[in-house]
Amino acid sequence: MSSKDNQKPRPFRAAPGTAPLKGTVSVPGDKSISHRALIFGAMAVGETRVSGLLEGEDVLRTAAAMRAMGAEVERLGEGEWRVWGVGVGGLSEPEDVLDMGNAGTGARLVMGLVASHDFTAVFTGDASLRRRPMGRVMEPLSRIGARFHGRSGGRLPLAMTGTADPLPIEYELPVASAQVKSAILLAGLNAPGITTVIEPEPTRDHTENLLRHFGATVEIETAKTGAKVIRLTGQPEFRPSSITVPADPSSAAFPLVAGLIVPDSAVTVRKVGLNPLRTGLFTTLQEMGADLSFGDRSEQGGEPVADITARYSALRGITVPPERAPSMIDEYPILFAAAACADGDTIVRGARELRVKESDRLALMARGLQACGVDLEEFEDGLVIHGRGRPPQGLSSAGASIATELDHRIAMSFLVLGLAAKDGIVIDDARVMDTSFPGFVPLMQALGARLEPAA
Repeated sequence: MSSKDNQKPRPFRAAPGTAPLKGTVSVPGDKSISHRALIFGAMAVGETRVSGLLEGEDVLRTAAAMRAMGAEVERLGEGEWRVWGVGVGGLSEPEDVLDMGNAGTGARLVMGLVASHDFTAVFTGDASLRRRPMGRVMEPLSRIGARFHGRSGGRLPLAMTGTADPLPIEYELPVASAQVKSAILLAGLNAPGITTVIEPEPTRDHTENLLRHFGATVEIETAKTGAKVIRLTGQPEFRPSSITVPADPSSAAFPLVAGLIVPDSAVTVRKVGLNPLRTGLFTTLQEMGADLSFGDRSEQGGEPVADITARYSALRGITVPPERAPSMIDEYPILFAAAACADGDTIVRGARELRVKESDRLALMARGLQACGVDLEEFEDGLVIHGRGRPPQGLSSAGASIATELDHRIAMSFLVLGLAAKDGIVIDDARVMDTSFPGFVPLMQALGARLEPAA
């Protein structure tokens, strides 16, 4: 296939099959931990081995950025990688632009690293990433000493110059964001003294876990207000360390929800990461009546893991607590797909962050679900989905498709819903799924899913 052909949209169709979904599968490694494993490996002096790394486009962009700034990053085999790091503060100026593709996490975390290095780096990305706000990391990183020159609204492409004299700061997050927290902590690695981040609402703590794993001193306490206070002692000597990346709960959500909404199905996903700050979707699905069971519990890469089995269930609508949003922010699209099959109203509020992800996920999910016959209401910070206790009609009109707008989670959510929808569902472009879930289609087909290119 030519490179020109690779640029063409690839419509894909999902439709109900003649049999239930059955089987046990392994999904790719956790995307959040994969980004961080490469970054922290680059900060250690010596060799770090990473197993189970997600080899999606987003993570590969972070690998390329680390390589461009002096670390040795080498693929040894499927999911097996070697990083030879340069030490805290040891990165060098990249010779070319850092193209982060669709990787919002990678872009923001790498900016954090660059903030406390005395050189200039230019960041860009694909059309989706260039629309996403970077101001939320630029503001605290500017306090540390970094300087930025970019487009209006702090959008990529932008040039960033780090500082030779980074300042440790105390910063209270205005919004719950693990990416912003992590960017500040990464910048604080090369700053003298204590860098402090205050979280009014807890977000995923993979960064804190890995900082400790590599030898940094991180202290965490709860303030009288209930906020989480994280203090990092700067300029540690990172020691290289092996990491095994658990299966990504965000990726596991797709086959598991498929198992819940396709009649008579039973699907098991192996070794899924169950970090308490990442399990909001599973809690929500259980409150909706989902038959989820957890077996073979253990620990992997410093994170709890388990095999999760989902069996077909009669789901019911619930009100999702707004404070649960940080623990399931990436899983809302697939939750909306499940809610479309539930009986009664599913109410989601407090999810305004979805409007500034790879796409405006609230608007895209609302528009797509309505096109499939789902009755709903859209608000600035959420949706109310009026479920009828059965899957929706789907897209019956010839040539109609769901607009994904380069968003991998929108694409996979509608394909999963299409496995139960009466008329099936077509998405306009399946290429973007490789961003986070390479092999999604063959994995689902191995379970019995009817997925195929659309004419």
